[in-house]
Amino acid sequence: MELNASIKYLKGVGEKRAAMLAKLGIFTLWDLLTFYPRTYEDWSKITSIKNAPMNETVCIRAIVGAPCREARIRKGMTLYKTEVTDGEMLLDITFFNNPYSAKKLEQGKEYLFFGKITGKGYFRSMNSPDFVETDGTGGIRPIYPQTAGMNSRAIEKLIKTAFEYTAKPQDPIPEEIRNSYCLMGLYDALRNIHFPKSEDLLSEARRRLIFEELFLLELGLLRMKTKARQSTALSMARDYTQEFFELLPFELTGAQKRAIAEAAADMLQGVPMNRLVQGDVGSGKTAVCAALIYNCAKNGYQSALMAPTEVLAMQHYKTLAKFFESTDITIGLLTGSTPAAEKKKIKAALKSGEINLVIGTHALIQKDVEFSNLALAVTDEQHRFGVNQRNSLHSKGKNPHTLVMSATPIPRTLALIIYGDLDLSILDEMPKGRQKTETYLVTPDIRERAYAYIKKHLCDGRQGYIVCSLVEEGETSELTAANELFKKLSDGFFKGFKLGLLHGKMKSAEKKAVMDAFSDGEIQLLVATTVIEVGIDVPNAVIMVIENAERFGLSQLHQLRGRIGRGSEKSTCILISEADETERLNVLASTTDGFKIADEDLKLRGPGDFFGSRQHGLPEMKIANMMTDGEAIKETRAAAEKLLKNNPALAGEDFDLLRKAVNRLFSGGSMN
Repeated sequence: MELNASIKYLKGVGEKRAAMLAKLGIFTLWDLLTFYPRTYEDWSKITSIKNAPMNETVCIRAIVGAPCREARIRKGMTLYKTEVTDGEMLLDITFFNNPYSAKKLEQGKEYLFFGKITGKGYFRSMNSPDFVETDGTGGIRPIYPQTAGMNSRAIEKLIKTAFEYTAKPQDPIPEEIRNSYCLMGLYDALRNIHFPKSEDLLSEARRRLIFEELFLLELGLLRMKTKARQSTALSMARDYTQEFFELLPFELTGAQKRAIAEAAADMLQGVPMNRLVQGDVGSGKTAVCAALIYNCAKNGYQSALMAPTEVLAMQHYKTLAKFFESTDITIGLLTGSTPAAEKKKIKAALKSGEINLVIGTHALIQKDVEFSNLALAVTDEQHRFGVNQRNSLHSKGKNPHTLVMSATPIPRTLALIIYGDLDLSILDEMPKGRQKTETYLVTPDIRERAYAYIKKHLCDGRQGYIVCSLVEEGETSELTAANELFKKLSDGFFKGFKLGLLHGKMKSAEKKAVMDAFSDGEIQLLVATTVIEVGIDVPNAVIMVIENAERFGLSQLHQLRGRIGRGSEKSTCILISEADETERLNVLASTTDGFKIADEDLKLRGPGDFFGSRQHGLPEMKIANMMTDGEAIKETRAAAEKLLKNNPALAGEDFDLLRKAVNRLFSGGSMN
């Protein structure tokens, strides 16, 4: 059978089981062969019953002494019991409500039993063990992720069948590269990742498959980078960034100046700049962006800044308008809610070159948006956009310079993977005068004390936030939850104060009205959902309470907390949590270092969950782990750089499969 064949045609599957496997992301035979075990059980180390440690998982070889006896102990509970022996001691075996397993054990036959032994002295027992005949599969056994109706053993059996009936996969890594890095062949690696003959072979199989995933990823990203480095006619004739510094009423940090210098130097070259500016909440990325936009405008070119939400786009518009108020730089705001007549006017001005800078959302990458001479394409909160969306904005110009900004701190190794096609500038200093935000973790029973602390700040002329918890499946909607909390607080604890409500379901005009009122001080306390995660900058807001904090990721909590502490006043964030497990949230309470917080978040949740719904645009990794495979990342990056230096197009028959595999990975295609 071909590797691309539907899983339903494999012996033992059919339509019903195919639907179950689909829930695990298995649609083809290739999907099944690359559905890797999540862990393993070692059945190769046999222990005698007498020497087996209590309450630890062990493997026992023993003979069944008698057929299983059935005993109904209460309604809905039936026990099946027998005794086995290894020739030295007896061991009681018990199954609960499992006649199927009980019937499989035959008197006089020898089996391997895998489970935990309990008991004292000569009385020992093992409840609900897994077992196989001794002439069956022992050794190291795979354990797979499961779904309803499809357990690990059933998947193991199907994978064995797949190896019998499918064609051998062709190896995309050329023999020369496999030999250079001492890599196992693809077929052998697949066999040994599922059914390893030894721990050494399992280790070699893992190394090979991790290498392949990361190698293909690095090749794809580096080829994108090479493509982006093609010549451009949009190099700047002169660097005007120093002139921009003189417009500012404040001193930039050393890190900001360094990032601007790096980017400005790139833009003087004959190839496009492709740079990521990464910095913690409040580190001053917008000022870096503004300096480069100013540089483009003074050189006679246009810039575009794309943000993931209208709230953030509006905040950027407001901030940059203030930066450029004493200049002749013209700015437009283009979002989904921009009135039709205004959209038409802005698009015409962009095409004619009258607008120097346009700020917007995904509306910027619509087909009818045309530029006169776009030289700088900026995307903010880059992890919320896929690679294709970034490329869509880039395609609006003739090989323009690209700047991406991220306020989600990412460990450098991971950043090299996610943004492998970009150069990296890190803002590791905070502007002078910024106060550290104190963070406290409290239980719901002292909620009123937390609210009283907010009230004290409001009475002192300050402003604050109360953030609604994330809405879980089966709960009331975000809209209802936010409205209910707002009404409860307005009519109750904060009666007489000026409260505002902001959530994602509001129309853009309503959001803007609330944001403007909060910025102008007309609203004292803003009740909001995570729509405020980015894009709100009100220095007078110094207090925040986050309800049900346990429902948020650490990095998201850090972003929310970043809405306060934006002025020179001391700020406080209070996390209210019902969770018994507080270790995770204590990380946030103990540090304001976004990089440390991101490290913890990645360890706890993994890259996929960390970025959410694979919004980072990375191809899916099935076996490589970006947090733990740091050495493999370095090795594969070096291998990819070496190969592309000698063969940038991956040309030639030997590299045909490799080139196709890279293209398939980035297009999301399947095998063959």
